[in-house]
Amino acid sequence: MKPNAIPAQYFQQEDTLTIAKQLLGATLSTNFNGQLTSIRIVETEAYLGVTDRASHAWNGRHTNRTSIMYLEGGIAYVYLIYGMHHLFNIVTGAFGTPHAILIRAGEPLEGLDQMLIRRNKKRVDYSITKGPGSLAQAMGIKTSHTGIPLNQNAIWITAGKSIPAAEIIATPRIGVDYAGEDADLPYRFIVANSPYISGSATQNCG
Repeated sequence: MKPNAIPAQYFQQEDTLTIAKQLLGATLSTNFNGQLTSIRIVETEAYLGVTDRASHAWNGRHTNRTSIMYLEGGIAYVYLIYGMHHLFNIVTGAFGTPHAILIRAGEPLEGLDQMLIRRNKKRVDYSITKGPGSLAQAMGIKTSHTGIPLNQNAIWITAGKSIPAAEIIATPRIGVDYAGEDADLPYRFIVANSPYISGSATQNCG
């Protein structure tokens, strides 16, 4: 267990929306085969389980993929979209409560050379960790990491400097038009003026 990592109990709190906001400014790190990378989280999205039409667990949906969401918070939930993009989520809540937080964007801190290799880029620009697919790729996170604890040696999160409330913007989530009226819920949180955030700072745009 990483000594400075946020403990699993923190992610097992009931209020996933508060956790999603408090994660802004925290540091997400990975270490795979001795390759250390880290980012400062600047964009998150909360998904509130069985009552949230945008959630994979809406209406109690329970599949091989989503079963991980029903475990205790503090573990990774990584899924694939479009057959190519791995998206990294943090499972939150108590056992049986399938809440999760998608990490959508971050500002690079360590391991830029390795991020460039993973992203097949020649130089660093804002797109390197802008958007959840790009972020997971830069950090080396894949679906094979689903279920691992987020306070140990492969993937861990440490607290950062708190972001003042005035610098946090809440907007609708991105790409969840299928969720009906739940698509308009202000469950996406961003650090104002960060050039790494994906989409719009004010609208639900893809």
